[in-house]
Amino acid sequence: MNFQLFAEGLQFPEGPVALKDGFVLVVELNAQTLKRLYPDGRAEVIATVEGAPNGAALGPDGVILLANNGGMSWEEHDGLIAPGPQPDNYIGGRIQMVTPDGQVSDLYTHYEDGPILAPNDLVLDGEGGFYFSDHGQRREHELDLGALSYGRLDGSLVKRLVSPLFTPNGVGISPNGKRIYVSETITGRIWWWEITAPGELNREGERQGVHLLAGLGGFTYFDSLAVDAMGNICVATMPKGGITTISPSGEVLGFVEVPLADPTVTNICFGSEDMSTAFITAASTGRLYQVPWPHRGLKLHYADSL
Repeated sequence: MNFQLFAEGLQFPEGPVALKDGFVLVVELNAQTLKRLYPDGRAEVIATVEGAPNGAALGPDGVILLANNGGMSWEEHDGLIAPGPQPDNYIGGRIQMVTPDGQVSDLYTHYEDGPILAPNDLVLDGEGGFYFSDHGQRREHELDLGALSYGRLDGSLVKRLVSPLFTPNGVGISPNGKRIYVSETITGRIWWWEITAPGELNREGERQGVHLLAGLGGFTYFDSLAVDAMGNICVATMPKGGITTISPSGEVLGFVEVPLADPTVTNICFGSEDMSTAFITAASTGRLYQVPWPHRGLKLHYADSL
């Protein structure tokens, strides 16, 4: 595949969002920034964000929603950085809103019964709300389990939908709006549930409505994901360093590796006028790639709002 380097020198990029004018937004976990990247290599800091912005999505009126995991420690292996356990300066997880001029505000920091731990990724439903993965927290000898959660954009409601989950990460909605997909990092699995109404899932049956889409086995971790227009799930795959494409029936359709070996490929989004270009974050090497993709991406709600 014809990979092109869109940006380099980034400090653990995640959450790519392709804009209609050819720019791309990314968050940098290690630099605590939200950036706009230009095709000519320029980069502009939109906002500095305390904690660690982990995922981003466009909302109405050009507002950018952030999944902020509250802060991370960092470890270095063979000259590459990777996330470590919960740091001493952890501020608590939160969902935030950033205005087009860079003003940051908290939308949610707590559920009704406790704190939000570490939001990782989010996707808007076009019905006034959004789903997000609350990854949980890792300390030296402890692990807080995570959840799939839902919030309203007007600040009136945030709740867990499925809990516990083991390191939930990527989250995406099927083209017909009837499935919500969640990848788990450590298990290397993707689960899905039926959406019955905004913020409501079918939890009936022996397994409370959960369906296993795929589990690749072996030493495979999943990071964030995107859904293409055909309903395939394209998921960042570690430590193989690329994107695995899985059909809605669970068939593995292929794997694409980034050009420069990177064990921490974190995310993918789709853009360009016909949604035929993929943008992929390779976090440990600090790169954003663009590459023509064999299937058009699914255009997200509010994709043209900024």
